Amino acid sequence: MNVKRKSKLDVVIRILLIALVAVLVVFAVKVVFSAAKTAPVAADATANEDKSVIGEFQAGTYGGIKMDTAEDAVKYYVEAYNKTKAETAEFNTPDGKQTWSAFIGDEDLKINSVIIDGNENKTINSMVPGIVGGIFHSGTSALPPTAGKVQKDDVDEKGNSLVTSSLTADDVLAVVVEDNGDGTITMKIQPKMAEMSHKGQDSQGRFFNTLGGIDSVVDSIKPLSWSEGTTADNCKVYYKGGTGVVKIDTKTGMIVEADYDMEVTVDVSHANVTVLRDKSAVVSITYKNHFPASDEYLAKHGEISRVK
Repeated sequence: MNVKRKSKLDVVIRILLIALVAVLVVFAVKVVFSAAKTAPVAADATANEDKSVIGEFQAGTYGGIKMDTAEDAVKYYVEAYNKTKAETAEFNTPDGKQTWSAFIGDEDLKINSVIIDGNENKTINSMVPGIVGGIFHSGTSALPPTAGKVQKDDVDEKGNSLVTSSLTADDVLAVVVEDNGDGTITMKIQPKMAEMSHKGQDSQGRFFNTLGGIDSVVDSIKPLSWSEGTTADNCKVYYKGGTGVVKIDTKTGMIVEADYDMEVTVDVSHANVTVLRDKSAVVSITYKNHFPASDEYLAKHGEISRVK
């Protein structure tokens, strides 16, 4: 039995993101228009600016590895990714032993804020954890981007393997390297912003588990229509400001610990939901992966254990 990543991110999160927006638009009318509104959220003049949140690259020798340029650092990350993801291991699962990528991690999804028609409301935001908890169930993941823990299934939508990284220096907005003084280095990487990102196809999709095209999912939501324009015009997904923090053992050249924090903004405008007309919603989301997943996490989320 092949355990494919598609059942988690490509289906559950897509439905979560779009269904959440539709549900909250309905709730918003009851809360926002029957109670005192909060002050409108001011437009962010820098919303479309792509700025580093991790600092700037400094040339130097880190853990014995000479890095003169940011390109050198990105290439070193790619080499470590490829070497780490090439390894497989056996895991005990409810379906028997499975051979997966050896370095698997956990996942978490957090809704940071919800803005309806330009207003952020505490009552709406307080509903979010319950809605998310009822839909999103944390699972396990190979190093991102990934479509499956089984290597032959780990391909992008064009059939290209995600077992090896296609990340380039042109995809990266900023990279910072630190020498930990113990034979490991820590690399912080921030990819350039992207819209409607696809795994393996753009700056964000070559680093994170991005969602790909969501038009067909949006169009399948029966109560949802548009007061003007098309789904492509009115439903935008922006990826910006996300980072990865990766610890690499310079002796083995392999990743030993990593945290990937993908920042996503879903922006829906001119939405009609049942009797509601021309509504807008902006949802800010953080999707996190930590590697390696603990034995306790594996047992709790899927009754999984590493074969010793």
